[in-house]
Amino acid sequence: MHLSIDFAPHIAPLWIGLIAGVAAVLVAYALWRGARGALARALAFAAICLVLANPLIVSELREPLPDIVALVVDHSGSMAIDHRRGEADAAANEIARRLAGDKSIELRRAEVISPPTEDSGTQLFASVASALADAPPNRIAGAIAITDGEVHDAGTAGAAALRAPFHALIVGEHDEKDRKLTIVSAARYAIVGQSADIVVRVDDYGTNPSGYAQVNLRVGGVDAGSRFVATGKDATIQIPVVHGGENVVEIEARPGPSELTLANNRAVVTIYGVRDRLHVLLISGEPNAGERVWRSLLKADPSVELVHFTILRPPDKQDSTPIDQLSLIAFPTRELFVEKLDNFDLVIFDRYSELGILPMAYFENIARYVENGGALLVSSGPEFASPQSIFRTPLASVLPAPPTGDVVEKPFKPALTPTGEAHPVTRGLQGANEGTKPAGWGRWFRTIGANTVAGETLMSGADNRPLLVLDHIGKGRVAEILSDQGWLWARGFEGGGPEAELLRRLAHWLMKEPELDDERLTAAIANGRIEIERQTLAATAKPVTLTWPTGRKAVVPLTQVQPGLWRAGARADELGLYRATDGTLSAVTASGPLNPKETADVRATGAILQPIAHATGGSVHWLADIGVPQIRRVAPGRLASGGNWIGLRANGAYRVIQVEQEPLLPPWLALLLVLGSLLFAWRMEGR
Repeated sequence: MHLSIDFAPHIAPLWIGLIAGVAAVLVAYALWRGARGALARALAFAAICLVLANPLIVSELREPLPDIVALVVDHSGSMAIDHRRGEADAAANEIARRLAGDKSIELRRAEVISPPTEDSGTQLFASVASALADAPPNRIAGAIAITDGEVHDAGTAGAAALRAPFHALIVGEHDEKDRKLTIVSAARYAIVGQSADIVVRVDDYGTNPSGYAQVNLRVGGVDAGSRFVATGKDATIQIPVVHGGENVVEIEARPGPSELTLANNRAVVTIYGVRDRLHVLLISGEPNAGERVWRSLLKADPSVELVHFTILRPPDKQDSTPIDQLSLIAFPTRELFVEKLDNFDLVIFDRYSELGILPMAYFENIARYVENGGALLVSSGPEFASPQSIFRTPLASVLPAPPTGDVVEKPFKPALTPTGEAHPVTRGLQGANEGTKPAGWGRWFRTIGANTVAGETLMSGADNRPLLVLDHIGKGRVAEILSDQGWLWARGFEGGGPEAELLRRLAHWLMKEPELDDERLTAAIANGRIEIERQTLAATAKPVTLTWPTGRKAVVPLTQVQPGLWRAGARADELGLYRATDGTLSAVTASGPLNPKETADVRATGAILQPIAHATGGSVHWLADIGVPQIRRVAPGRLASGGNWIGLRANGAYRVIQVEQEPLLPPWLALLLVLGSLLFAWRMEGR
């Protein structure tokens, strides 16, 4: 029961105040004049004002309300290190057990879980605010957070708004040591054949920074060597960009002297290779209808720098043509095939006959150029089946389809072979044959007979003879087109065909563009899923073993979506590096930023939370020092922490369940008081 005095005036308080004011003036004047009974008059006026105010005795029956305490346990990514999460849960359970018997406390427990696909870091105070969202401020006793101290929302307004003691219990050890790799900056694009700069930094936290760390590199899943960089300093690593498109660079710092986790020792950077200009050498033999098509096609592409020569006459030819009507430019054979051959990205022979213009040593140079990584495209006509065929030169060592000497002159529609339907160079060409449906392309009328002894036949011509053959030669690539009728497509004969797209794909395949590789495994993350794609000419594709950033593994079966193309997908519910492998090929991709907040620094610390604890009257304790501290209730404004204890504010909040009111002056007593005071004043004035 709680008693208090309240008032229920009989008239408006303004009038009571006015009466009291007039009475005070009259009494003051009487005292100044020295009139008898002035004080008695003041007593009478006071009695009248008191009766008009009508004082009441208020009795309240109150029910105490429990104070609210937020117990927040950090389950973010950095808490998975060592035994932190287990120690935090054990400490939280002990605190919950101690407070369970205290009926004056309502415990609200919450967990901090970093969203797996967001780089928001540890949002501890967001969890505190959520736990106390509907709690009246006068009932909040405090907040207890069990964490490693790596908190990323400590500077927000929500943290400052906590007007109760905040206590942090730190899980971990003092002076922990860890090595971390940071990508300071990385080039997004680079010219093929040049190097891209990646600036990295390796920090050995908690140790002497003077030293060196070994950084291992992999580009496209292939070992690219290692570098030694000074720790604690930015270092620039140059990565050669060997092909167009995506160049996936894996960077991994070797473990340091002491490690908490290796998750922050790795990073993946994707550099997109862009070709400056495609340098093409086109050597045409006798004039033909397809020569202009080749030239127009290559000239129309602004990314192609074309060098074109047409051999119109052998050097020993004698006729009466005036000298001033001959070509003004001598055929620079030595410059092209000896000095600058390696500068060309692609060499094309279009209906070229061996007429003794080029020495055999030059053909040997071209063969060597292919074996060392160059690209060669041969577009053949009847000359390929003749004694002047370039197959009768050292080029024979790199050509996959030797001529039989036959030239088949009959109409046919080019068709994809089963291999061609699966190969990325010809797969999905507009109008291509599908199943039993023949290709909807215009006819050609000549096929050069050849035997396929190497490589893959993607297209067939008359009598099912090879029409397009591709092959890998050493480090380079070769393509043979065994007909000179492609110009019919370019001119739209019988509806034409996809000549421009086919030649574009051929050039890109010859240039080793990864997306056109017949054996390729890729992985990419989008919309919270990792999509795995496998290109293969085999009849089946082996399952892929997928490894998540935390080391979790799963075998993912592939499903064929079209010939030569297989796909699979899985949830990408973690930030970091994903690896996929089928035992032969491998692919990597990363989810999230290059330097996730959660792994920026995984060492336990109390420095981040100390200012907030100090501002709220709370404290920071290390579980490794004192274990779970004692818990005490403290009055508002009193000290809320000590060497081995933490305090929770006792607010004394309550709820009124019953109220009773009684007049302090019953009517008879009020009348007696007023009349008595008036009689007393009259008596004093009459003396």
